Amino acid sequence: MGKDYDFDLIVIGAGSGGVRAARRAASYGARVAICEDSDVGGTCVNVGCVPKKLFMYGSMFSQTIADAAGYGWKLTPEAFRWRTLVANKDREINRLNSIYETLLEQAGAQLLRGRGVVKGPHQVAVGSETYEAKHILIATGSFPFQLSIPGQEHAITSNEIFHLQELPERMVIIGGGYIAVEFASIFHELGVETTLVHRGDKLLRGFDEDVRDFVQNELEKKGLQIRLKTNLTGIQKQAGAEPGAPTLHTSFDIGSELTVGLVLTAVGRIPKTEGLGLRSLGVKLGTRGGVEVDSHYRSSIPSIFAIGDVIDRVQLTPIALAEGSIVARNLFDSAQETLSYEHIPTAVFCQPNVATVGLTEAEAQTKHEQITVYRSSFRPMQYTLTENQERSLMKLIVDDTSDKVLGCHMVGPHAAEIIQGLAVALQCGATKAQFDATLGIHPTAAEEFVTMRTPVPRP
Repeated sequence: MGKDYDFDLIVIGAGSGGVRAARRAASYGARVAICEDSDVGGTCVNVGCVPKKLFMYGSMFSQTIADAAGYGWKLTPEAFRWRTLVANKDREINRLNSIYETLLEQAGAQLLRGRGVVKGPHQVAVGSETYEAKHILIATGSFPFQLSIPGQEHAITSNEIFHLQELPERMVIIGGGYIAVEFASIFHELGVETTLVHRGDKLLRGFDEDVRDFVQNELEKKGLQIRLKTNLTGIQKQAGAEPGAPTLHTSFDIGSELTVGLVLTAVGRIPKTEGLGLRSLGVKLGTRGGVEVDSHYRSSIPSIFAIGDVIDRVQLTPIALAEGSIVARNLFDSAQETLSYEHIPTAVFCQPNVATVGLTEAEAQTKHEQITVYRSSFRPMQYTLTENQERSLMKLIVDDTSDKVLGCHMVGPHAAEIIQGLAVALQCGATKAQFDATLGIHPTAAEEFVTMRTPVPRP
């Protein structure tokens, strides 16, 4: 007789990946519990993808209203109300929290309110109760990295930015990744005098070089202030400032200073493993604290698994969802699946939008003997009757030997929606000849991807 456990699976963390794993496991007949000490839905639903996208939608209207004049609309909009946006966002997040809880309940997974701490290979403590489980899944996600500088306590992170009571007149955002760029674009479009400060020489490390250059140029054209090769060295809170006036004095290693109402640090996220009992139990962790796992997401202790941001591989919600599904199927549906991390589509929800799937030009050059690049830049048709000078970029990277499309990159309106469809083509191994044989929908921006015929001259 095997050991009689309380549950077949206990999941620690009710974010996207954890909830997916719990629901799938329960659907296969497993006895499942999932513990959470905060709001159900994790980073994505509460302080990530969802509220950020809602803020992005809200910020778009300033340009949309301006563009409307070119199409005959005479608009006299009332002043933007930040608190209305925040309140409506909160109402939507609360609705999603309830949906997630209902989904768990309908699947038959038990929600345990409280922080889960691993006490043994098969033991999890939640508050004063300790539960036995055949398998334990760590899905606690990640949290914002904090800078070690004087006055860091006066800054906020992406966790707090969604709950601001008032918009500042001026703000500084520290970072150069997609989170920093997105928030810089959002608050600039909402009328905040925004300065984006990054220690690197370009924004959006890891993206295609043409995309990086193009996005920075478009953001600066819109008036966003960008300071590169610059480090924040300190923040001082000023006393006696008038209500609503800037109160934070920021200093930088290049000798410059700025006085602003808000400092947001967005310099990356690190795995959330502290306080879970993993280190003392002997679970192997990486240099940044992420749980080290094999291709089936099993840790160095065979009964303990981990998925999502906490394994520090690819910090994207769809990845956590896929990993959670795989763990559930492998444990309770006799599968032996793994996940391919190729052709992962991703987006940056700044204005203009950025989206990409497949290899960058630099990656393709290192992995393939000879490539051909196609690139197109144009002013979108929707802006032709307006004063809006924003431009779009589209780029294809093709392997000369196989003719397969290796990468698709776009900067412009609806980039994420367009690239999502092209991700299917790359997953299927589509060739440039097949792109060329595909009829476009005219007039659209997306048709440019199937009408590009002139290669970029090789250096």
